[in-house]
Amino acid sequence: MTFLKTRASLLMAALISLATLVAVVPAGAQELAPEHLAVARKYIELTDKSGIYEVSLVKTAVDTMRTIISQNPEITKPVDDAITKTLEEYKGKKGDLLDQFARVYALNFTMEELQQIVAFYESPVGAKLATANATLNQSIQTVMQVFETNLKSEFFAKVRAELKAGGFDV
Repeated sequence: MTFLKTRASLLMAALISLATLVAVVPAGAQELAPEHLAVARKYIELTDKSGIYEVSLVKTAVDTMRTIISQNPEITKPVDDAITKTLEEYKGKKGDLLDQFARVYALNFTMEELQQIVAFYESPVGAKLATANATLNQSIQTVMQVFETNLKSEFFAKVRAELKAGGFDV
């Protein structure tokens, strides 16, 4: 779950940055055909298996609860009620975020490319990949952590050996 939270936070930051860049581009350069955006949106819907919007909302709600309760432990119930009410307000706004994702893809892929991508993700193997990606990404992150830990130790030892061979004792 931590990986998904991290992934969601990174993706949100990247999208905010990208949205800022897109806003700076002249209006004429931003014009995309509605069909183009629709195909990009379909891709987003086919691949959002980890519920990035929901994960982000939950993380934000938990962080907000921790911050307020750590300073005001006596108002746990009103804080919980306020967070629940605020979450309800945001539940219907997922489409806005997915539309922004779709715009990013539509700006980077032609309609034909997106149609091919969608066709793949509509296939059994594409659907399996989209569903498996969250778990696979978590496993890959674990492999990378082990690799980096081992690399740091080995690399440091080799550099130290080279220095020692050169007459430096570190």
